[in-house]
Amino acid sequence: MNKNNGILISLEGIDGCGKTLLAKNLELELKKQNLPILLTKQPGGTQLGIGLRKILQENKDQTCPMAEYLLFAADRAQHIKNVIKPALNENKIIISDRMADSSVAYQGYGKDLDVEKIKYINSWAMQGIKPNLILYIKINIETAKKRIFARNEELTSFEKETEIFWRKVIDGYSEIFAKKKNVYILDGKMTPNQLTQIALDKILTLYNK
Repeated sequence: MNKNNGILISLEGIDGCGKTLLAKNLELELKKQNLPILLTKQPGGTQLGIGLRKILQENKDQTCPMAEYLLFAADRAQHIKNVIKPALNENKIIISDRMADSSVAYQGYGKDLDVEKIKYINSWAMQGIKPNLILYIKINIETAKKRIFARNEELTSFEKETEIFWRKVIDGYSEIFAKKKNVYILDGKMTPNQLTQIALDKILTLYNK
């Protein structure tokens, strides 16, 4: 078993893909096996992140894409220092609902910011730490929208974006992950149980190496 360091798993995908439910299901399954699990998210995994999330929600119509990204980057830096690094040192299995690739896809490809600059700032904010495994839940826009509206909740600023934006984000994810070897693509149309079982097998295989 991996006794020296923990492992970091990032869950990625567009809104409505089932990512957050998968994160919660994985936490439950890993706890059943008495494994050291930490479930966290970006943004919002720290007190600073909670505050920044609130700021973005309250000022969504006045915040330009660059300012939006830099707030996410600030949260990411704090998240790495306060949450990720300590948990890795404690040999935990860390599951993060979104990480740096979300900003590349959403603010870079989706909102036309400089992708290479975002990647550079992400690397700096994350102090060189990268996920051991990225689970990307791939889903089409139509299915994702149906799920979002079925929640019957107030839409976030991202959920209100145009279909053009979402197509750019999906294309962005495809480009981001095309050359990465630590990515496993999950079919977002599978049932929550199917997604959980496949993802769990991948995580346990990695953790028990």
